[in-house]
Amino acid sequence: MLNFCSLYSGSSGNSLFVQTDNTKLLIDAGVSSKKIEKALNDIDIDPCSLDGILITHEHSDHVQGLGTFSKKFDLPVFVNQETLDAMPKQRDKISDKNIKKFKVAEKFSIGDLDINPFSIPHDAVNPCGFTILNENKKISIATDIGHMTNSILKHLEESLFVMLESNYDPEVLKCSSYPFSLKSRIAGPSRTFV
Repeated sequence: MLNFCSLYSGSSGNSLFVQTDNTKLLIDAGVSSKKIEKALNDIDIDPCSLDGILITHEHSDHVQGLGTFSKKFDLPVFVNQETLDAMPKQRDKISDKNIKKFKVAEKFSIGDLDINPFSIPHDAVNPCGFTILNENKKISIATDIGHMTNSILKHLEESLFVMLESNYDPEVLKCSSYPFSLKSRIAGPSRTFV
């Protein structure tokens, strides 16, 4: 069994849940700790039973409730060094014993899940997606992708399930009420607005 549930997804906050018979993981904690706890309880998951939290990148819509949630339930946080350094407010709430660092492109395991982090194009310090394997079942998660790359496509191959979240739609972004500086940041260095 390899199950996936999107608890929250969007610009107001992101948090995903993956489980096997033996391992339960949260991916990102971009809403309040209270909301994450309620969403898990709604699917009959005790937050104390989680084996950890994987972090894709440091933006607040992915880490807003991270420090509080990790502290409240004494949960390990799996994060790359650059992302950890870029979120000092959250870092200061997490117990040192609960910080588990990984390197993007180096596989690691949590319980009976094999995790393979891979780079994604996004305006964060070292953003990543994850392929998650259990036995011969594979799911892939990549959020806030600025654009598709051959490397991402290679990681997604043979996945039973793929969770993709596109960073933006150029026409919707152009017509949005966001200030020009935010539109420029979202669009990235190679895009312009008229």
